[in-house]
Amino acid sequence: MYLKNIKAAASITWAILLYFTNSYAQATKCDSLIKQLHQPLDRHIMVAAHRGDWRDAPENSLLAFKYAMDIGVDIIELDLNKTKDGIIVIMHDQTIDRTTDGKGSPGDYTLAELKKFHLKNGLGRVTVNAIPTLQEVMKLIKGKILVNLDKSYLYYNEAYQVLKTTGTLNQAIFKTTEAYETVRNQYPAIIDSITFMAVIDLDKPGAKQSIENYQRHIKPVAFELNFGKDTSAILKSNRFINRNGARIWINSLWASLNAGHDDDTAVDLGNTKDSWEWIIQHGATIIQTDRPRELLRYLRKRNLHS
Repeated sequence: MYLKNIKAAASITWAILLYFTNSYAQATKCDSLIKQLHQPLDRHIMVAAHRGDWRDAPENSLLAFKYAMDIGVDIIELDLNKTKDGIIVIMHDQTIDRTTDGKGSPGDYTLAELKKFHLKNGLGRVTVNAIPTLQEVMKLIKGKILVNLDKSYLYYNEAYQVLKTTGTLNQAIFKTTEAYETVRNQYPAIIDSITFMAVIDLDKPGAKQSIENYQRHIKPVAFELNFGKDTSAILKSNRFINRNGARIWINSLWASLNAGHDDDTAVDLGNTKDSWEWIIQHGATIIQTDRPRELLRYLRKRNLHS
């Protein structure tokens, strides 16, 4: 009996130690990612998975986010929407038609009603996955990874409350294409307490002025630079962004966001020189991709990702 009690106690002790060791490791990793995000001169590239790992699970699903974490990305990107009863859910489109077996807008349904629908995978087949809420996602990733809140501008206040409630505010990046003055006027109560990224279209006049205006006032943690043409002077000389405390985020998703230096060029054509290498040479320290596995493999071979 005595030996059984000793063994039982040892097993319990080991389980407790294992739990706290895993929790500490996750917390340490997340703290490291947060620190890395705020080090704009760090040469290591951070990888953001667009809508999670949507090639292996339905886009914007809890499973897609879990898979993205499992392969080692630094950031997951997701899209916000709102139900009839005011709950923030994850849905890219303005309707649920393309991505679920339902029809209509998320705003046509309460959360309970919306949960009855099922997400489709990349082939359009219905799965068992439900539309997640922002709260569910943040509970899943708490202490593990960062998140980029796309299509969030209309829901800043609601998202902020979810993040505060779940204790994950420091893991989230808010973003918008709006000018600094517009954001300051609409969200004066929270703008100084969130991690913020400004989205800049380099093809439009006044791009550099927009960047400098933001950096004079709130110093965004990053600037997402989008460009259909690769002729912008900012692409040739953008160290001023890093020197003023911000990382450069470039999307390798599709050609109109990066002048053709995209994921398909890297993976389908096997030409990384004119895609990921080009993006890195033009200042990117965060790359958002639809090919997270391949990009991570590419970066790790070059000691650009841990």
